[in-house]
Amino acid sequence: MHGASPAVVRAAIQRGDPLPGARGFAGEVDGMLVRDVLGRYPLFVDGESWAFDPSELADPEPFPAGHVRTAQGLERWGELPDPSVAEPSEGVAAVRSALERAFSTIDTDGLAIAFSGGVDSALLAAALEAPLYVAGFPDSHDVEAAKRGAALLDRELTVVELTHEDLEDAVPELVRATGRTNAMDIQIALPLYLVAERVAADGFDRLALGQGADELFGGYAKVAKAPEDPRLDSDTVRGATHEVIETLPDQLERDVLAVRAAGVEPVAPLLHDAVVEAALGLPGELLVEGETRKVALREAAWRWLPEELATKDKKAVQYGSLVARELDRLARQAGFKRRMDDHVTQYVESLST
Repeated sequence: MHGASPAVVRAAIQRGDPLPGARGFAGEVDGMLVRDVLGRYPLFVDGESWAFDPSELADPEPFPAGHVRTAQGLERWGELPDPSVAEPSEGVAAVRSALERAFSTIDTDGLAIAFSGGVDSALLAAALEAPLYVAGFPDSHDVEAAKRGAALLDRELTVVELTHEDLEDAVPELVRATGRTNAMDIQIALPLYLVAERVAADGFDRLALGQGADELFGGYAKVAKAPEDPRLDSDTVRGATHEVIETLPDQLERDVLAVRAAGVEPVAPLLHDAVVEAALGLPGELLVEGETRKVALREAAWRWLPEELATKDKKAVQYGSLVARELDRLARQAGFKRRMDDHVTQYVESLST
């Protein structure tokens, strides 16, 4: 069993409690195969066989989040709750309390932190005593923001400067680890994998990530634009946020497998059950207000961060690190022109054959 003790998992299933106070779980307990409601730990099946690593199975399929498989078959055991909407002042207090609880559960021995200088990773850096790492091409947004953020927190920072050779070497490894070749997945996974690879080389065995903050707290532009944005069906910011949360199992599968492929175990404090529960109860104005996203998270962050970091926006990792730009450049140099259909994916597939 990954992520929680058998006793916690057993009790959660018996009570139908989707948020029992853990950071997710997956595996076998009492002859049952189970995965938590957010899919925070990857789990795969092939007939009656199962594995945490899809490469161990001939024809792996993701085991669905929030389900249990018994001798009687597959069934849903739990769903995310839809709590009543909290008052604004209570919502921020609940998030702050949940963050404190989540941070208190993290053992920092052997831990490093992936740090981009945005509010998500800055919270981890301020709350946890662990070395900071950032990966990106020289002069990338993430590298510059991380340097500034580390200086504000008076912390040392290791910069992993990326090269084209790094990307070319890592792409086949990521395809093998994740089973994915589409450009977006690989662009997102590359900086995670490459920073994790350096962390492992430096002797650490766990990497703390800010995963989940954007989904839980209204960090996406498409959520802020609800209901006008056609990418989502919901007609409110709160509904759009819940819709985006449902995409987490697929995203986390990619991220966890990428980091593990580099030889370290990911740790996601912002996906602790307490934080998830607090986020689910937030009203729309504590998710997005005007041009500000992740309102409640930022207000709660004042407990740990200076103003500049609590209000800091970040770019998506594939853009902030310049990995997306440089992978596109490599694809075009290899003859995969932009006029071709999904030219970067075609380039990724060419590297992994």
